[in-house]
Amino acid sequence: MSDSEHPLRDAIAEAIRDNEVILFMKGVPEAPACGFSARATACLQALDVPFAAVDVLPDPRIRQELSALSNWPTIPQLFVDGELVGGCDIVTEMYESGELAERLGVEQPAEAPEPPTADAPQTAPLGIDNRLS
Repeated sequence: MSDSEHPLRDAIAEAIRDNEVILFMKGVPEAPACGFSARATACLQALDVPFAAVDVLPDPRIRQELSALSNWPTIPQLFVDGELVGGCDIVTEMYESGELAERLGVEQPAEAPEPPTADAPQTAPLGIDNRLS
C-alpha cells in the first residue's frame, strides 16, 4: 500500500496494473448484482477469457475512487492492459463487432455477433481479493 493521501485509489490503480483483464462490477461474476454487470461478465465469459473482478458494492468508496481514477461515472468498468475499455454498452458493442475478441487476443465464437445473455455458461474468472477497503 502506498503512503499517498489516496491509499484506496492507489490500491485500485495497483489492481488495474497487476491484472491483464479486470472488471469492476456490481456483485461477482458468479452472481452479478445488476444487469449491466451481468452483460459485461457474459461477454468476457463467452470469449473464455480469464479476468479478475472487483465488487464495488461492499464499500462505496471503491466506486468513488475508481471513477475519480478512470474519469468514467458508471459501473461496470472493464480495463485491459491497464487501459479503460469502457462500460457495459461499449463492451457489448465491441463483443458484437468482434473488436473485443481482437483486443483480448482471442477468437470470436462462431455464434457471434449475437451478444451473450447473463445466462451464458460460467467460466471461472481469475479472482482477486477485494482488499480495497
